[in-house]
Amino acid sequence: MKVKRSDRDGIAQITIDNPPVNAFGAAVRQGVLTHLKEALADPSIDGIVLTCAGRTFVAGADISEFDGPELLPSWGEVMSAIEYADKPVVAAMHGTAL
Repeated sequence: MKVKRSDRDGIAQITIDNPPVNAFGAAVRQGVLTHLKEALADPSIDGIVLTCAGRTFVAGADISEFDGPELLPSWGEVMSAIEYADKPVVAAMHGTAL
């Protein structure tokens, strides 16, 4: 599982765990979007923290996707869902980050 969610005291923590650099590929984007939508719909959740496992925050795109058609969800779709969320969403960045 490349993305997981845990809840504590009204805060949903969405954690990307896609070693070695937590590349933001299609599976990660889908996982983030799914967990984000679920947390936003959950009345017990007041805020959302996006974080990464390991020593690196998202270090960029998955370069294996560069030569093919765009895989959904797109970067823009995920970023729009975060930007227009009706609950606070913060990124707990650490280590190397794009």
